[in-house]
Amino acid sequence: MLNKYARAFFTRVLTPFAAFLLRRGVSPDAVTLIGTAGVMAGALVFFPRGEFFWGTIVITLFVFSDLIDGNMARQAGISSRWGAFLDSTLDRVADGAIFGGFALWYAGGGNDNVLCAVSIFCLASGQVVSYTKARGEAIGLPVAVNGLVERAERLVISLVAAGLAGLHAFGVPGVDVLLPIALWIVAVGSAVTLGQRVVTVRRESAEADAAAAHGREATS
Repeated sequence: MLNKYARAFFTRVLTPFAAFLLRRGVSPDAVTLIGTAGVMAGALVFFPRGEFFWGTIVITLFVFSDLIDGNMARQAGISSRWGAFLDSTLDRVADGAIFGGFALWYAGGGNDNVLCAVSIFCLASGQVVSYTKARGEAIGLPVAVNGLVERAERLVISLVAAGLAGLHAFGVPGVDVLLPIALWIVAVGSAVTLGQRVVTVRRESAEADAAAAHGREATS
């Protein structure tokens, strides 16, 4: 849902910066790779040590590369299947690093096996939610559904909560509970979204099979 409305806004905001990078000879693929590396560094260096505020700051600086690279490709007229594939693949890597970082914290210094498991579920369910849409489209279905918690929602909810929870280290009381709450919300929302997509694919596949059968009967 957020992806539908926020992407257009941030695309307009980041268009001048994308044009600047193109003038400097930077390629969209380079931005994709650098952005993913930055997100991974922020998540896997800071989060496992419980430094959520600084980790979120680093991730936020790089996460907008997901909008900039596509913007650059469109401006330069070099949009390609390879670019789309690379961007989508590295999005999954970055998402895995973020929730993997949470899991490492709760498996170690955070000392909470339940939240470690919830973090792992968020990681896995996010990958599967993305896969269901890609697989449905690969077999020729539109997968026409806006899920409750898609990638944009997962990132915003978890990173905002992590950044605020990180303020606990600066003496702000009570904020450390925000990350566990956010992880539970993402976990439940991802499960609901997965269910929505599975139901949609089942319905669309049944309709497509029925239409194909009717077409065969009409030509026989």
